[in-house]
Amino acid sequence: MEGSSSGRLRDLPSVDAVLKAPAALAMLERFGRAASTDAVRAALADVRAAIVGGASRAPDAAGLARAAEAALEGEARSSMRPVFNLTGTVLHTNLGRAVLAEAAIEGAVAAMRDPVALEFDLETAKRGERDDHVRALLCELTGAEDATLVNNNAAAVLLCLNTLAAGREAIVSRGELIEIGGAFRMPDIMARAGAKLVEVGTTNRTHLKDYRAALSAQTGVILKVHTSNYRIEGFTAEVGAAELAALAGQANVPLMNDLGSGTLIDLSRYGLQKEPTVREAVREGSGLVTFSGDKLLGGPQAGFIVGAGALIEAVNRNPMKRALRVDKIRLAAIEATLKLYRDPDRLAERLPTLRLLARPLAEIEAQARRLLPATTAAVEPAYQVALRLCRSQVGSGALPLDTIESAGLFIRPTNGSRSLERLAGALRALARPVIGRIEDGGLLLDLRCLADEAGFLSALSALDADALA
Repeated sequence: MEGSSSGRLRDLPSVDAVLKAPAALAMLERFGRAASTDAVRAALADVRAAIVGGASRAPDAAGLARAAEAALEGEARSSMRPVFNLTGTVLHTNLGRAVLAEAAIEGAVAAMRDPVALEFDLETAKRGERDDHVRALLCELTGAEDATLVNNNAAAVLLCLNTLAAGREAIVSRGELIEIGGAFRMPDIMARAGAKLVEVGTTNRTHLKDYRAALSAQTGVILKVHTSNYRIEGFTAEVGAAELAALAGQANVPLMNDLGSGTLIDLSRYGLQKEPTVREAVREGSGLVTFSGDKLLGGPQAGFIVGAGALIEAVNRNPMKRALRVDKIRLAAIEATLKLYRDPDRLAERLPTLRLLARPLAEIEAQARRLLPATTAAVEPAYQVALRLCRSQVGSGALPLDTIESAGLFIRPTNGSRSLERLAGALRALARPVIGRIEDGGLLLDLRCLADEAGFLSALSALDADALA
């Protein structure tokens, strides 16, 4: 046996011979000689180890070239691969939240391809401000006096608190001391901002008198936080922004209103639960309003700050602002997204987030019926597939109690002991992974977010049914 394996090792082609094989030409052209040489050496090392371990056959030069190219292809593939989001969560944080509108994508590509007038005033030939590209738009859409932006809403909250209350007190209701994903806790952010937290009221009930009693010469800001990712129901009481704005005005301290997800439109017109709009928050008298760009607004990640001109000016003077600013690519996509809101009648056609949230149940059911035969053929006989009505959710902490009627494909093992994880893993291993959710003893593919039906069928055709058996 030892002699036989030694002979097979001696018969292996050299690195140079593999690189000269016709099968290696495409690899050399795409990846270059240095990377191709390393990949061939690694492939040969794997084959040598397999032979020593008892493998009876070894690939020839062409086979080694193909193995090396496959390894390089795997390394070249982006780790941020496009997936089919069939989880039923439209704004899925782990899947990148909002899908951008075509106008936003085109704007970002243009900003990447050429030099742009990011901080250059074309009229005066002097240095400009990057915020100017969206400032007027934000003011127009929200009714605010002035506006600025940073890289996400957590940064917006941090920057505003640091500007208004560093070394001073920030008053907030105990019922609004939120935690969002990634262990972001409002008390921790306030501490990092240098503000001293002053809690008022109780978890379920806070009154205006509680805020009034907490006011002092050390008060830097009154903070109102929209609890967008949970609801407290039952014996509750909270103070609205308009009442707080009046109190803040009397005390000559600013009111900061963090809307979290934030929305520029009334979502109830699309059959969703009404959320406070940014324009409403501004109209109620909040000095500063903060909200996200990549959630209900449907754009790229950003944190918007709108409000009184003097307060925005103070925020922009904060040295932290530069560390939190957005780059030209994202700024171009933000500008394009905001411009879509100027035409609310066609917004649902052009903004993917809103289009997916407003998608009619009948349309999704019809899609499920079309896809049922092909999906059944791809997974049988190990699994059976049925159309199932289900509920989708908005996601990313927005409208936590508001689910939306939807439909999907429910895949259940024909053998009750068969692991659903095997099926879920096989779907994740496809060239374009399919991500669903496991519930009720089956895998549910909620079709609310499936826009590319042909692409889904193409991906599904590569599923290895034998591996599922």
